[in-house]
Amino acid sequence: MGRFPEPKFIAAVTMGAALFSAVYWLFGFLRMGTTGLTAQAYGRADINEVLAVGLRAGAVALFIGAAIVLLQIPLKWLLFQLFDASTEVAELARVYYEIRIYGAPGLLVYLVTLGMLFGLQRMRDTLWLSIGFNLSNIMLNALLVLVFNYGVAGVAMGTIISEWFAAAAGIGFVSRALRASGWQGNWPVHIWIGDAVRALFHIGSNLVVRTFFVQLPFFIGTIMATGLGDVTLAAHGVLMQLFFVMTYALDGFAHSAETLAGYAYGGRAPDHLRRTTQFCAIWAVVIAAITGLMFWLLGETFIALLTTSAPVRETAAAYLPWLIISPLLCVWAFLFDGIFIGTTHIVEMRNAMILSALVWAISLVGFFHLWSYHAVWLGMSIFMITRSILLALYYPRIERAAAL
Repeated sequence: MGRFPEPKFIAAVTMGAALFSAVYWLFGFLRMGTTGLTAQAYGRADINEVLAVGLRAGAVALFIGAAIVLLQIPLKWLLFQLFDASTEVAELARVYYEIRIYGAPGLLVYLVTLGMLFGLQRMRDTLWLSIGFNLSNIMLNALLVLVFNYGVAGVAMGTIISEWFAAAAGIGFVSRALRASGWQGNWPVHIWIGDAVRALFHIGSNLVVRTFFVQLPFFIGTIMATGLGDVTLAAHGVLMQLFFVMTYALDGFAHSAETLAGYAYGGRAPDHLRRTTQFCAIWAVVIAAITGLMFWLLGETFIALLTTSAPVRETAAAYLPWLIISPLLCVWAFLFDGIFIGTTHIVEMRNAMILSALVWAISLVGFFHLWSYHAVWLGMSIFMITRSILLALYYPRIERAAAL
């Protein structure tokens, strides 16, 4: 969309992507919960339970995905009421929504397969699966938008094709990983065991609450940017694309912490858990510093690659300093998230997120009328710092629990 001169195209996809993030992030427990339960079963060398975890989560993913598709009309009405976009942007965002909604079941199944691969420590498989997903998305978007000129609809079509492709490929990777881990092709006799199902929904329900509060700064930030005009909304979309690239870099170590911490916790090895935390922390901070340096040196170049609109470029560049410092502000929150998810200490993480969201809301309300869009980034920074402090204070209890 950045190849089009009008800000409305980027703004529409930014708004549409925020809508789907609001929905999909709530169901992130399908990835995170699956990782923790898989890693712990793998740490106990219980490969049948690993498969059962995946089957339970996969069934839930298909059910939720089908429900999203069936309820798309009331869901669209509800979500679009939250945005104060211009008529042109809102109409383009509706086109995006009405096409991309059909990728919901595929994406949720993909999240389950990703969680299983993380839990089984198949990091190379997750790399290839993620590359395949994103590369197919990029190529299809370029083909449908730049060659066939489908515009916003082309972005949506390319995305849902990639989502279903990723789901199918993920199932194939999981099957191969299970066989490599000793699975003989036998299916679990009892999948819906009471305690296991309760564990899944206990983790899932708390992760839904946790994720709701985690995504508030991002979702509300987009809503506020929408009210500041198409150019600011488009600049917000550009900056958030760069922000999410940064989160992917840091999430690599968070995901490593998930699977290794879960493996150590399942095997009751507190020393291994501590070494995992220290090793992942050192490298995560190094990568965060390098990422911040890259944003400082090349930030305006990255912005120029994402949009040809001069007003959008200028607006995004004005807020670039927030992006430069964000990696070092976010790194600890991401790392501790991974450890808490891998060890399934979800209630504690949920409580930390609720308190962090309260601090964020107070800061946003207090500064927005003074700093306008700057307050969106200030609030997000405060949110990340608060999360890091609260989770760090609780972490020693996880090591003690691993020794029991």
